[in-house]
Amino acid sequence: MTEKELQGYLLATYPKEDESCEWKEFKNLTHAFSGDKGNDIVSYVSALANMEGGHLVIGVRDKTLEVVGIQNFHDFTPENIRFRILGKCTNLDSEGLQIEPLTSSDSVKTVWIIHIPKHKIRLPVYAHDKAWQRIDDNLVSLRPERLEAILAESITVTDWSAQVVADATLDDLDQEAILLARQKFKEKNRDSKFVDQIDSWDDLTFLDKAKVTIHGQITRTALLLLGKSESSHFLLPSLVQITWKLEGEERDYTHFGPPFLLNTSLVWQKIRNIEQKIFPNTQLLATKVSKYENRVILEALHNAIAHQDYTLRSRIIVTELIDRLIFENAGNFFAGKAEDYVEGTRTPDKYRNPWLAEAMANLGMIDTMGYGIHEMFLAQRRRYFPLPDYSKSESNKVVLEIYGHVIDENYTRMLLEHQDLPLATVILLDRVQKQQPITDEAAAMLRRAGLLEGRKPNYFVAAQVAGVTDSKSEYIRNRAFDDAYYKDTILSCLLKFNSASRQELERLILDKLSDVLDEKQKKNKFRNILYAMSKRDKTIEKSGSRQTGPWVLTVNGKKLALDKLRQT
Repeated sequence: MTEKELQGYLLATYPKEDESCEWKEFKNLTHAFSGDKGNDIVSYVSALANMEGGHLVIGVRDKTLEVVGIQNFHDFTPENIRFRILGKCTNLDSEGLQIEPLTSSDSVKTVWIIHIPKHKIRLPVYAHDKAWQRIDDNLVSLRPERLEAILAESITVTDWSAQVVADATLDDLDQEAILLARQKFKEKNRDSKFVDQIDSWDDLTFLDKAKVTIHGQITRTALLLLGKSESSHFLLPSLVQITWKLEGEERDYTHFGPPFLLNTSLVWQKIRNIEQKIFPNTQLLATKVSKYENRVILEALHNAIAHQDYTLRSRIIVTELIDRLIFENAGNFFAGKAEDYVEGTRTPDKYRNPWLAEAMANLGMIDTMGYGIHEMFLAQRRRYFPLPDYSKSESNKVVLEIYGHVIDENYTRMLLEHQDLPLATVILLDRVQKQQPITDEAAAMLRRAGLLEGRKPNYFVAAQVAGVTDSKSEYIRNRAFDDAYYKDTILSCLLKFNSASRQELERLILDKLSDVLDEKQKKNKFRNILYAMSKRDKTIEKSGSRQTGPWVLTVNGKKLALDKLRQT
């Protein structure tokens, strides 16, 4: 990404400094790592860990998030600094500590994001033989009340969902739900060696393999996902129930208990889903979109089931308003915050209900890589609607709003007519249309791009993007395609001709890049695409000499190219 895109991404993902986020310039790591007590990297790691964990962004201007880049790395790398932080920060959990390097493609400025886990139970994290804490803009020694709260934490950690229910038997499970579970498990494992054996397994063998039961014993997970409705008494005093309610001029409600594998579809059927028309300025015909997308609603509902804190004895509530759906489940985010997962780069390192989460993943209800929230955001963007909103969540309750209508026509037309906008930019525009605050730096960036009008705090999405012309052909030449388009073009070329030189691929791609870019920018873009395909995606590689050899498909690249060919 360019420096401007990198700053936009940071502004959208880490929008403010607080007890879970810190921005630091730290251009010279020689002295910034461990030296100035209370104002170095290890001190900030201690402070963030002693709250709920968080993120330390280094290589950016404090207060503005302007990208300055780390200019002197000393002898630190993303690989070795993790080990050295652990050596300087007593009690820090190694499992959740991650270093994420990001480099701008045009200015080659590098930013590091240090993802810091929450302290271990009853163990404050120390740096320079002192436990630190962030209060407002200051780093101070850990306050007595915070230390007391850490030391008083419950040390007993059990997985509610994995507990065996002694008196429950296979007869307490719904046979229709078990049949659907088999089908979903086969779909999930269609490429496995044992897929042909699944139909021959008896029910208890299958349920053990799917990690729903344990050694043939019925777990709370089994009763939640597959249990008969009348078997919910086994889970008391927990309230295992999804309530759909309709609010507005007409009011209605229905309660749904287990089996959740079947009944989430019944909740979906209650929701009134109509088609709507959107009229873009650049097209003669209206674009039709459904009010809600099935996949988004089931993703939200399944996430609520997987992450609900069942010890709080609360139901999951789905409220249908005339313009949106509201999902509420008990318990806060267990690993990080919702915004951590928007870009699809964060993988949760722990779950509130690990046995339940694994079973739901095995039955195709959720993924366990943290992509679910990212996919919901992309789906709403593809439908030109406001993005999912977690802003009304509370300390012990997750609240997710899914919009089924247009808030601001300018925002919707912007997405219709400019589908190449980076997701980070779309997130900022979404906040503007919802009248949620954005930083001054984010506002300046949007204004420079011609996407924002108005004065603080009354910003609004610009009616038209600066530079858009009435000429359709010129617009097409100036618009940019998604990187996936260029990658697919290279894959198709190599599949057809077996190999190609760098010069041949460059001629193939440069002609398709936006005319907004000059020749140097186009070559930089092409170089970044090749780098991503060879180093990150691992779909292409050099054959023969590493300097002059032609590019060829890897095994993974050939499979991907063939799959895309079949789809067309």
